[in-house]
Amino acid sequence: MAALIDSSVFIAGERARIDLTDLLASLGNEPVALSAVTASELLHGLHRARTIAQRERRDAYVEAILQRTPVLAFDLTVARVHSAVSAELERTGRQVGAHDLMIAATAMAHDYRVATRDLRSFSKIPGLETVRI
Repeated sequence: MAALIDSSVFIAGERARIDLTDLLASLGNEPVALSAVTASELLHGLHRARTIAQRERRDAYVEAILQRTPVLAFDLTVARVHSAVSAELERTGRQVGAHDLMIAATAMAHDYRVATRDLRSFSKIPGLETVRI
């Protein structure tokens, strides 16, 4: 199965809490990607840098990720999955953040699991497979 890597993993890599090279090795030959939402979250962090030096470091880090990792779009197929999952969560009274729901829908539409450090949100989503990093 393939893995859609959540921003929580990349942020932990940037903060040296995990080694991304080791992470990718642990996934073996499993294809990896990130959602367009995750790309936006990473770029948002770049724009929030407090210093020029921090921004330059983040820019290099994020651009390296974006150059090496396929980005899956939020398209009509993903929108269909998103709407169904969102309605189910609403019906059952479970709440998940908008970005996490979009990331989950992207993973489900492409038959990926989500590699994340945030199981609090993703574990609420029925039918989504996750892997804790």
